[in-house]
Amino acid sequence: MAQYSILDLRDDADRLGLRLHAGPVDDRQVARVDLAAVDRIDALASGTLAIIAGDEQPPPFRIDVALRQASARGLAGLVFTTPLTLAETARVLAERGGVPVFSATGSTAAELAKTIDRAISGGASEAMMRGARAIAVASEAASAPDSTTESILAAAGAALGADLAIDPDAAAAWTEADAVFIGEVPIGRLVAAQADDASMVAVPVIASLLSRAAQRQSRDRFAPTQSRADLLLELVLADPSRAEGFVPQAARLGLPLARSHVVAWLSPTRRADPDARAPRSVQPALELFALQLVESRAEMWHVAFLQDDLLLVCTEEHGAGDHQRRVREVAARIQRQAQEIAGADWAYTLGLGTPQVGALGLRQSAAEARIAAESAIAAGRLGGVELTDVTGLRRVLLDVYASPISRELLQDILRPLDELGPERARQSVRTLLAYLGHEGSLVHAGRELTLHPNGVGYRMRRIRELLGIDLDDPDARFAVELACRVRLLGDG
Repeated sequence: MAQYSILDLRDDADRLGLRLHAGPVDDRQVARVDLAAVDRIDALASGTLAIIAGDEQPPPFRIDVALRQASARGLAGLVFTTPLTLAETARVLAERGGVPVFSATGSTAAELAKTIDRAISGGASEAMMRGARAIAVASEAASAPDSTTESILAAAGAALGADLAIDPDAAAAWTEADAVFIGEVPIGRLVAAQADDASMVAVPVIASLLSRAAQRQSRDRFAPTQSRADLLLELVLADPSRAEGFVPQAARLGLPLARSHVVAWLSPTRRADPDARAPRSVQPALELFALQLVESRAEMWHVAFLQDDLLLVCTEEHGAGDHQRRVREVAARIQRQAQEIAGADWAYTLGLGTPQVGALGLRQSAAEARIAAESAIAAGRLGGVELTDVTGLRRVLLDVYASPISRELLQDILRPLDELGPERARQSVRTLLAYLGHEGSLVHAGRELTLHPNGVGYRMRRIRELLGIDLDDPDARFAVELACRVRLLGDG
């Protein structure tokens, strides 16, 4: 059995409710603990820790006599169960005689003797006692109105006699006893600096308590932002005619729709199965990461999910410089985190809208971001960052390209050219677009293509034969030109 010393007693002082008043603290063994009256110290055996019961502090001369007797008998120390104020003579006697003097006012003499005896004896009983004490103290700390995970850890560690900390680990499973979660998101494992039986008893319960406390703190911190995120989703999905009707409700929630907004749209795609849904574990972990990332920034940020897609909205005063650039920096960090959480089988493609003002402007920026992401995915450019072009024509083309039905109808027009092979098909589409763009002028098309007009004419004869379309018909010519522009947009 391991020896229990005065040093151990000092280290357990917080847990036991002890306060050291005088005398040396060293590695002398505490052999036993016993109750005694202040005038019966001379009857105790060497190595005994004497607990002196009483409702009032003994007279100073009684304490001086007791210290002399304790030194002569070789006692381990004295513990008074009343508030204690030592005279200077008593302090000198304690130091010279090598008798540490403690007071303990939180429990009765019998309870204290039983507790210290268990600590001296060690074993399962003492471990259970310390573990139960740590759990009780942690629960009490958690119930405080201003409690934090740090305050709970500090209180539980003091009661346990070992420092407690949360070791970050995003891979912790909910079935593991030491795992700490915020909702469904693992944040780490609860570890004790001293791994003993008491820690094994206390850690699982305290980890569960910390998880509930962390969830409550997260809810209190981010609830207003999440409420506004629900409103943003309604605004993005609502009919445009209803957009301005959201302004009063947004004002009540603290969302200034009249300001400037930039939206980032993050869409997941499984490389082997583009129609697959993202892993269920990604969304809560990504939302927590994003909310923590933007919490301390000066801009107003909101995070919302539309099925698996993440919408990141940044709101600022109209005319704020580098608005889109700052959104891109934050969104790119979230993109990298999403990729890390989901794994290599998944690609997260980021689309960025332009700064827009007001409720309708927020809808427009969201549409731009969505179209940019979806068109990049449709073109096979997975995992990148797509910026929205500021020209109206490109926005229209992106919207057409992002629609699978529209894209397929336009692809059918040019499908005969694909028989030429990828390179010659691309060359033919460029030639056809240049020819149509210059209203059938072989000279101007040749100048754009750096090709002799006869060469343009030769290519066009071949293209007409393959397509079988009357390019003199205005409607047909428009459809072919739109198909060419959308095809080249998809080629990047």
